[in-house]
Amino acid sequence: MRQFILKTHSRCNLACTYCYLYAGPDHGWRDRPRQPTEGVVRRTAERIAEHAAAHGLREVAVVLHGGEPLLAGAERLAADVELVRRTVPATVHAVVQTNATLLTADAVRTLAAARIGVGVSLDGGRAAHNAARVDHAGRPGWPAASAGLRLLARTAPEAYAGVLSVVDLRYDPVEVYESLLDFAPPAIDLLLPHGNWSAPPPGLPAPPGDPAPYGRWLTAVFDRWWQADRRRTRVRLFEECVALLLGVPAAIERLGLQPFTAVVVETDGSIEQVDSLKSAYEGAAATGTDVFRHSFDDVLAHPGVAARQAGLAALGPACRACALVTVCGGGHYAHRYLAGEGFRNPSVYCADLAFLIRHIGARLAAAAGAGSGGHAPRETVR
Repeated sequence: MRQFILKTHSRCNLACTYCYLYAGPDHGWRDRPRQPTEGVVRRTAERIAEHAAAHGLREVAVVLHGGEPLLAGAERLAADVELVRRTVPATVHAVVQTNATLLTADAVRTLAAARIGVGVSLDGGRAAHNAARVDHAGRPGWPAASAGLRLLARTAPEAYAGVLSVVDLRYDPVEVYESLLDFAPPAIDLLLPHGNWSAPPPGLPAPPGDPAPYGRWLTAVFDRWWQADRRRTRVRLFEECVALLLGVPAAIERLGLQPFTAVVVETDGSIEQVDSLKSAYEGAAATGTDVFRHSFDDVLAHPGVAARQAGLAALGPACRACALVTVCGGGHYAHRYLAGEGFRNPSVYCADLAFLIRHIGARLAAAAGAGSGGHAPRETVR
């Protein structure tokens, strides 16, 4: 394990209509405390230290998550990270993923001083793009979120980790991308809505004549990003796809065959797989372990975790036989689920991923053929 996702608050001040955690099939959050005790945080830090020492890890990532983690307060987050850093014999890279509605000047200063990066969830740079992101009274979260994000970008660019956006087919892809550029993000992460074969995402099954609507949406953004004279931001999905096509291992769970190395510690100390699995069924992310009785090595032995570590062997016959498997990797694990069959299926986004990968491959081939006169951005893809 190299990425430790710590739940700092199990509730959220928004009630996004598409939220897979609070509006999905898993309701385990209802039975958990709102915040972890100091004992949970301390024991978690000790378990991370134990794991880092056992495996000779020089660096680990700690992601502060929720719910909305800032409901715990920026000072509490800073204190938790300081405790982890004092305990773990490795460099600890910390980031908080927030909806930005609680980002005040004091909060930004506190997080920046604690060397905690700030990632913001925003589905586009216009109010309309974020219509699903409302509070519990149905009021839009956009005014506070956009103000918080602008404050972060203006006053603490060194702490600005980037923007995470969920793809929405209802909106023009290039317009969404360009609207996000107005917030000067150092990176953008485009996520496909969580869904699976038993509970398909919006727009799937694909309508006749448009077999890959999400692939088409993403390729429109890719072309805008790829053909620009100057790259104004990184787009993680595209960079990792390019890297895989060039034979470099990917670092994200949505592509490639690299073992997945993230784990979640809930507010009660329970250790779980990543939250995205909760979009499949009740208890899908559970491991039956906790930081008080189990090490993270114990978690590695859990069958669900072991499957995420198995690479090609974890995929079904259709994926293993596919020419794109080393790039696609079967897609996001949660998106492969089918009730009664489990996760050994192609992704529900199989056609979309194939469309995107082939499109990017064609652009790479054209750029290589054109030499330095191709349309690749001038900066080197990292």
